[in-house]
Amino acid sequence: MDMGLEGRSRPEPRRAALLFFTRKSSGPARRMDGLIAHHARVARDRVRVWRVDVDEHPDLADRLSVRTIPTIVLVRRRSALGRIEGRASSAEIRQLIEEHVAPVAGAG
Repeated sequence: MDMGLEGRSRPEPRRAALLFFTRKSSGPARRMDGLIAHHARVARDRVRVWRVDVDEHPDLADRLSVRTIPTIVLVRRRSALGRIEGRASSAEIRQLIEEHVAPVAGAG
């Protein structure tokens, strides 16, 4: 899982990006770290997970209208495909990915 945007290349266009908007002071976001890491591993052929601290990247948060922490936004080719605001369950994250990103043939 990419833990931030600093020093990283942009997500690959063929894969969707799951942007996890957080802030250091957010307890609910910290409690979701394990779920986010799990989905980064499980769906690694379908999405690339990026952790975005809104205090370090306020421009990106503004562009995607992030007003609640934590927020998850699924993006592909600069378009938001779906989002979850507030704490999310593993099932909700899995559903977001499955609704918008087709499985990769031969992956798994």
